[in-house]
Amino acid sequence: MALKGWIERLRGRAGQPPPEAEEQPPPAPVTAPPGRPPEPAPPEAPPLAEAVSPPEDDAAPREALARTEPEGGAPSPGPAEAPAEPAPAGPSRGGWLSRLKAGLARSTARLTEGITTLFRKRRLDDEALEELEETLIAADLGVAAARRIVEGFRRTRFGKEVTEEEVKAALAEEIAAILAPVARPMPIEPRRRPHVVLVVGVNGTGKTTTIAKLGQQYREQGLSVAFVAGDTFRAAAVEQLQIWGERVGCPVYAPARPGADAAGLAFDALKAAKEAGTEVLLVDTAGRLHNKAALMEELRKIVRVLKRLDPEAPHSVLLTLDATTGQNALQQCKVFKEMVDVTGLAVTKLDGSAKGGVVVALAQEVGLPVHFVGVGERAGDLRPFEARDFARGLLGLD
Repeated sequence: MALKGWIERLRGRAGQPPPEAEEQPPPAPVTAPPGRPPEPAPPEAPPLAEAVSPPEDDAAPREALARTEPEGGAPSPGPAEAPAEPAPAGPSRGGWLSRLKAGLARSTARLTEGITTLFRKRRLDDEALEELEETLIAADLGVAAARRIVEGFRRTRFGKEVTEEEVKAALAEEIAAILAPVARPMPIEPRRRPHVVLVVGVNGTGKTTTIAKLGQQYREQGLSVAFVAGDTFRAAAVEQLQIWGERVGCPVYAPARPGADAAGLAFDALKAAKEAGTEVLLVDTAGRLHNKAALMEELRKIVRVLKRLDPEAPHSVLLTLDATTGQNALQQCKVFKEMVDVTGLAVTKLDGSAKGGVVVALAQEVGLPVHFVGVGERAGDLRPFEARDFARGLLGLD
């Protein structure tokens, strides 16, 4: 009975709410003092600053600095989007050779998978050489380069028993021999004030970001640099280059209105750059399909107009090629070379392609200098082209 009474008393206590558990009235809402409106909540992030307004007089484009993209800012609602790539500032990540090798990883896999299958301690006979040639062609090295490499193997290693590692090392040597004659830096002569670089290419090859990366690199070398937003057909393209100019600290000569004459803008920009004593002038152009004669003719007009101020301008014509286009880059290169006398190449987006072998095809079949290769987003990921480094990176060798 005592136990039963104790349990009943315990249940009675459990049914009573403790003093601290009593229902409390909800807190009174915070209100502003009488006569003062409530303070608004702070915005999450400031919007991008407005782009600089173009000058009213199209005949004299002024030096328009790009707008600044604040940290954490939201994009403006205009038609242009801020460049997806981060600003090409900051320290480089790791050594260049390791970044090159990593960037070529997909191309390396495409090439070496076939070699691994072919050569497992076998004799290098006619059948093996034929299969090697097919593997090289499939890896976008091109027919001419593949035949040259195979003939080199036939002369030096025919009938010998070879391993996969020996074939890779020998391939790297053969490829480096093809690339060596075209691995030349783009000369910049600051004494010209300015040295004019006309950057051309089809849509989406990375012209604008290549200009930004080169601009930062030349500034780090102590040179004064300016950009010309020559893609006047798209307001978004002009705005994008202005954003890059703000990021890397380069003034941008922009058109007064969308659709302005690109040749006239280039002329006025060159005149202003001469007066300012600018050492390097990087001229962006509209992306053009290499099979559209009318659009290509406009590039010729830009060149003709520049020569009125400086008979030797442009001093460099840099063609940007997207590595992901593979063998189509050969046709682009040949057409642009005929139209505007291309002086050198920049091969971009190697890190997003399994077709890095096209650089070998370009060297063998076109023979234009390859000035730069790009394997990433930062300024340090666009570097002067080195034949041996590229050849060994393509084969996955250190």
